[in-house]
Amino acid sequence: MSARVDIIIVGHLSQNDLWSEKQPQRASLATTTLIRSADSTILVDPSVDGEVMARCLFDRSGLRPEQIDAVFLTSFHPTHRRGLSIFDRATWLLSQPEQSAVTQHLTNLREGADAATTPLIERELELLARVESPDDKLADQVHLFPSVGATPGCTALLIAGLQTTVVTGDAVLTRDHFEQGKVWDQASDTEKARSAVAEINEIADLIIPGHDNLFPLSLKMM
Repeated sequence: MSARVDIIIVGHLSQNDLWSEKQPQRASLATTTLIRSADSTILVDPSVDGEVMARCLFDRSGLRPEQIDAVFLTSFHPTHRRGLSIFDRATWLLSQPEQSAVTQHLTNLREGADAATTPLIERELELLARVESPDDKLADQVHLFPSVGATPGCTALLIAGLQTTVVTGDAVLTRDHFEQGKVWDQASDTEKARSAVAEINEIADLIIPGHDNLFPLSLKMM
């Protein structure tokens, strides 16, 4: 049985520099993807809060939050995890490099934080303590595809089959960014981000970007 991939929420950027936008025009929204294999049901980047996330999941798949086995975060950016809390029965997964980088960053921030900011940082650290590090293979046909650069531990998912689908997170922001060879202007490492895009270009037949709809690679990026 081939893994099934469905887009639950189509994301968008708050400000798209390729559309000549000079300031935020809308709230940023990550693309949320559902992957169903023979042995697991995985939700990637639940990007809207609470009941809205549950409704989107049900309307697009007929599933309830308690039917999700694992939630995978391509990064720890808040845009990619707004709906995480409703999946309390699922395993929460985040790559170890991303966990380590974010933990170090938050620990450094806490050292100089004021009384108002410290509780916010503590809550983020508590959330990080709840997530687990995934194996290289999440399920039948579903594999980790490290794509660092956009964030220190950004990790895509590769779904093998007749066509290879890559759920990229912020490694690929939108179709336009991919086709124009552009990476996130806030990437933690621009050169690594470009290398990640090149690797995705080599292997993928279908791309699910971090903030856009699925698109096929009929022509490879130049």
